[in-house]
Formats: sequence, structure tokens, C-alpha cells
Amino acid sequence: MTSPQTATGTFTQAQLGTLTLIGWSGEHPHNGQDVAFLLVYSLGDGSDGPAAGESAMHIALERSGLPVGGGPVRADETPGLPVKLLVQAGQAVLTLPHFTAQYPARPEWLAAAREQGEVHAMFATRPWPQGAPGQPVTEDSLRSFAGDPEVIVTSAHCVLPVRSLG
Repeated sequence: MTSPQTATGTFTQAQLGTLTLIGWSGEHPHNGQDVAFLLVYSLGDGSDGPAAGESAMHIALERSGLPVGGGPVRADETPGLPVKLLVQAGQAVLTLPHFTAQYPARPEWLAAAREQGEVHAMFATRPWPQGAPGQPVTEDSLRSFAGDPEVIVTSAHCVLPVRSLG
């Protein structure tokens, strides 16, 4: 398998490990409206361990035009950004050049996404093995990970317009 190469480094898909999405909705701190949030993270189960997976995620995000540690990128104001969100039939499908992931969205998340017409996404480079699919994730556990200042500053942030088929 050939590794993608850029000035920022190389990685293999296997190093990324299992990529997962989890969503929630909450009140926007500035206007009080419901906002849909999406967290993208690896379980840290990649072929070369969690540290290599963190590095691979960093490279994949940078190559996709999502700067790690920077302010949020607005996809609707960034022509050519290869990051897309499709919301259809109760599912959110996120597509980037190096991965595609799907999230079975809750009705309140779907309502917030439709009402605002956008989703606030955080792409964590730090692995979160406790967020494994099929395992219950408590609100406190999610808040602890997604709200950790160290996780926030080592993540890429993007505001994605909600697209649907038809």
C-alpha cells in the first residue's frame, strides 16, 4: 500500500484506526438557538498504535484543508474544501478525502441541523477509545472529552452546511 505524501508527512489508512462520529444538539452560547454538533474521532486502534493514529489524523485533516488548532473553517466560505456533510433519512454522512463516516442521528439533532442549515464539527486528533460504537456514552463522558481544553486545541473545527438529496 502506498502512503499519501505531502509536505506535512505521510500516513496509511490503517494508522487512522476506527473513525467514529457522535452528534448532539445544544444551545448556542451567543443566541440561545439549538445547534447541531458533530464530533469526529478515532478509537486509537490503528495499526501502529494511538500515537501514530493521532499523527495520521493530524496529517489527514491538514491535507483536507482543516487546520488543527486553528479557528473554525466555514465550508460555505471555503471554495474547494473537500469536506461534505449529507443529511438524509435520519443519517449524517461525513465525507473527507481520506475517510467517510456515518452517524445515525437523533431527531433533536436532525431538527437543529435542519433549522440552522449547518452543523458545527470538531475533528479530534486525540483518540477516544471510550467512545466505541455500541458502547453507551454518557453526557458527562462526552462533555469531559469534547470539552477538554487540550482536546479542543488539538482539533480542527469546521462549520458545515447541511446538504440533502433531492
